[in-house]
Amino acid sequence: MTDTPVLAAGCVLWRRSPSGGIELALVFRPKWHDWSWPKGKLKRGEEARAAALREVREETGHTCRLGPRLPTARYVDHTGRGKEVAYWAAESTGGAFVPNDEVTELLWLPPAEAHDRLTHPRDRDLIPPALTAIGTAPR
Repeated sequence: MTDTPVLAAGCVLWRRSPSGGIELALVFRPKWHDWSWPKGKLKRGEEARAAALREVREETGHTCRLGPRLPTARYVDHTGRGKEVAYWAAESTGGAFVPNDEVTELLWLPPAEAHDRLTHPRDRDLIPPALTAIGTAPR
């Protein structure tokens, strides 16, 4: 086993609902049978910010504007390797979801419902800092 963690990046993708509230985007990954934030491994030579934007586009079909950096998630993945995921709060700037092999569903949920739907506690832990970041994001 290597001591070098797998590096990944992703976003807590959000948008304003028609009523003016906040909705968060969750993706369902059938391979892992979980609800999570859009994220994925960095490609060789790729910066974390670029990877976060790419992963949002690949997994949700949306483009986004990166906002404040959120806490990095550090954990041991299913293979026993350490993993570090850099996250940003990111506002959707548009797009349309199309199911694919990696992600079969996209849900836009209010924060409390997103909290209940997320599979992993480490993902739930990102909601408070994301909401704080969103509160400071320009409209």
